[in-house]
Amino acid sequence: MMNSSIGDMASNYAQRLRNVGIKQDINRLTAELASGQVSDVRQVLGGNYSYLTDIERKMTALSGYGVATAEAAHFASAMQTSLDQIGEITQGLSASLFTSGTNATGPAAAAIASEAKNALGGIIGRLNTQIAGRHMFSGTATDRPPIVDVDTLLAALGSAMAGATTPDDMLAAAEAWFDDPAGFAATAYTGSSDGLSPFDLSRTEKVSLDVRATAPELRAALRLAAIAALADDPAFALTAPAQTELFGKAGQAMLLAQDGLVSLQARVGFVEGRIDAITARNAAELTSLEYTKAGLLAVDPFDAATRLEEAQFQLQSLYSVTVRMSQLSIVNFL
Repeated sequence: MMNSSIGDMASNYAQRLRNVGIKQDINRLTAELASGQVSDVRQVLGGNYSYLTDIERKMTALSGYGVATAEAAHFASAMQTSLDQIGEITQGLSASLFTSGTNATGPAAAAIASEAKNALGGIIGRLNTQIAGRHMFSGTATDRPPIVDVDTLLAALGSAMAGATTPDDMLAAAEAWFDDPAGFAATAYTGSSDGLSPFDLSRTEKVSLDVRATAPELRAALRLAAIAALADDPAFALTAPAQTELFGKAGQAMLLAQDGLVSLQARVGFVEGRIDAITARNAAELTSLEYTKAGLLAVDPFDAATRLEEAQFQLQSLYSVTVRMSQLSIVNFL
């Protein structure tokens, strides 16, 4: 009977190779226990990466939509804030005009006109507000404010109202100029006639926040505040009773115009609600995909810990054998 054996050099190489292999297993199992995912993805998937690739592609897309939804929510919130402030300004001015419609004479009329001019400046300031470098009420021309300054607007409106001698004439002329495409839209509005592009918030949903300074509700606020600001303009030479009448009619019209502003705020609020709902759905889908990916690549912690303990025992045994073999001598053998 023949006994086959390997030489000392070959045995040494075999032990070293085994030592390296066990250490690699220990490092791999330790990493898997720490991360909770398998190290060899190819082996787990059987070489078929299509399912995992699809999951990761969707997760990347949802992360991008997360940026879009955050931007849209920020944009809508800022727009809602501006509209709310415009509503407060017009509400306060309408109360002053309505009250002054019965007793505004002499210096009091000048004070109310000054208040109206300040209110007009406040409305224009809110419409010219920008968020993250983008003007909200300029349509696609987000690089520039939508409305000219107060003095420029009043000068243009005053020219359009030239010849008006009664409050009704002034109101009619102002309304015609604000509604005429060659009037307010061409002279005082500096934004774009094209609406702001919708925000893509998911693969299937988008929302539009196209509220421009040319919206009828905003034009009405600007028009009535501007008319009141021009009430004491010497060019119109209104008598005190005529000024009182103009303030009263402008105040009443502005009070009625509040409903339009509220409706505009409701439209923006509806969009805000849609953004929140889409954001929640995207977050839920992303969480689901993360769980799916984790389940696909997850390692069984009990099994991994068992195999790690077994590998450590094998390494310890190999060291023990190596030590015993290093202590062999011919004297012990004989």
